[in-house]
Amino acid sequence: MADRQEVLVGAVAYSANVVPIWEGIRDYFAESSAPMDFVLFSNYERQVEALLAGHIDIAWNTNVAWIRTLRRTGGTAIALATRDTDLVFTTVMVGRAGSGLDGIESLRGKQVALGSRDSGQARILPLHFLHRAGITEADMDLVIFDSDVGKHGDTGRSDLDALRAVVDGDADVAAIGVNTWNSLRAGGDGAVADLAVVWESEPYSHCNFSVLETLPSERTRPWVEHLLAMDWEIPEHRRILELEGLTEWKLPDLEGYRSLTAAMDEQNISDHW
Repeated sequence: MADRQEVLVGAVAYSANVVPIWEGIRDYFAESSAPMDFVLFSNYERQVEALLAGHIDIAWNTNVAWIRTLRRTGGTAIALATRDTDLVFTTVMVGRAGSGLDGIESLRGKQVALGSRDSGQARILPLHFLHRAGITEADMDLVIFDSDVGKHGDTGRSDLDALRAVVDGDADVAAIGVNTWNSLRAGGDGAVADLAVVWESEPYSHCNFSVLETLPSERTRPWVEHLLAMDWEIPEHRRILELEGLTEWKLPDLEGYRSLTAAMDEQNISDHW
């Protein structure tokens, strides 16, 4: 049995590099005043249930999992920290360069490829932003890719499936997370060489470390302080930060979850798929 002064963090195993990431973070905390261990889950729904049941202390949640945690706790759950990249997350609509598409209104009447039903960036929020612009499902031909449900879009699989539809001529645009787009472009992926962003959403918040209000601040405070002290200029820290896709841990911006909260409410998205 682990020492109960040790903080137990839950994370979802969405890719092969999750283990080295969390082993590195555990090693970083080993000599601190808030030692930790981690446990991996196959999906976010099970992780949220484990947090609510007290089986883990902290959950590394997607934005969708955070909203569900907030709902299940009557709004009392607490977001502790986030990545700098999570504070400026966006959805981009990508189409063929030279297609003439420009802006969200130009998507009316087009084939729009969307990702999995539990992906905030590739389906839930794109539909919300389209609806807000007065474009409903009846105004588009939707091409849906329900890939890796349970991972909330973290694998990027449904983003890539949607992009492939554009490349193959089966859709006019694909809604994907900006991180997926930037990664493909930075990697020089030839498949996206002829694609371009035709619309980008407003920024919103993505992942955060979530806890129940019942976890004493004497346990969370030193853990958060040590997390925030991780330094890009220190090589051992940088290796972990690069793997997890950030340069600095930050305090969360709860205002950044307003659009997703509204989207999940208007789409009647429940606590289970």
